[in-house]
Amino acid sequence: MTHPADATAPVRHVVYLHGFASSPESSKAVRFGRELASRGIGFSCPDLNQPAFETLTTSRMLAQVSEEVSRVPAGPIALVGSSLGAFVAVHAAAQDTTGRIDRLVLLAPALDFGGNRLRQLGPHGIDAWRQAGALRMFHYALGEEREINFALYEDAAQYDALKLETRLRTLVFQGDEDDSVDPVMVRTWAEGQPLVDLRILSDGHQLSASIDHIWVESGRFLGAI
Repeated sequence: MTHPADATAPVRHVVYLHGFASSPESSKAVRFGRELASRGIGFSCPDLNQPAFETLTTSRMLAQVSEEVSRVPAGPIALVGSSLGAFVAVHAAAQDTTGRIDRLVLLAPALDFGGNRLRQLGPHGIDAWRQAGALRMFHYALGEEREINFALYEDAAQYDALKLETRLRTLVFQGDEDDSVDPVMVRTWAEGQPLVDLRILSDGHQLSASIDHIWVESGRFLGAI
């Protein structure tokens, strides 16, 4: 049986989707951009914080991905998503009507973002967030606290990545020491998806210790190596 990552023709462009409270300047985004540029493959990383982090929603991010894909020159496109970006990538691929999105690479995918992950605040935390209208949290890319509107929670509830059947070849990297995304959840999801190739790594959520390995395997999967 052909492995999902085998016999892959090169993509023409990669759209990288960064994680929650991250940015296009994240170390993984920069690494992918540099490696792909050196091999003549297009790369873009939309800033999902724009126009304002406070008004972030899944629906807005999906609209940004759709707009980004529409701007890319002709040819197959891969989405590479990190954490929340991976959650968005799975939904963007499911909604794609152009046939341009050809494959996915998911890094520590927060596939339960629309359900259990946001409920980590607990029932009282959700109620307080709803009543206040916004929640203060630390934005790691900006290095300061920012507010995030309750609309993020309300909007995310309509998106369930765990129930989506992946129709594209998908390469997934998940750390077994991840304290933000449950490795068991990712493994369970992958086991029911015949086109998903899951790689469990001895690493945490940032996958910092595995970035060289991740790039090499992803490069092969994208047809860049």
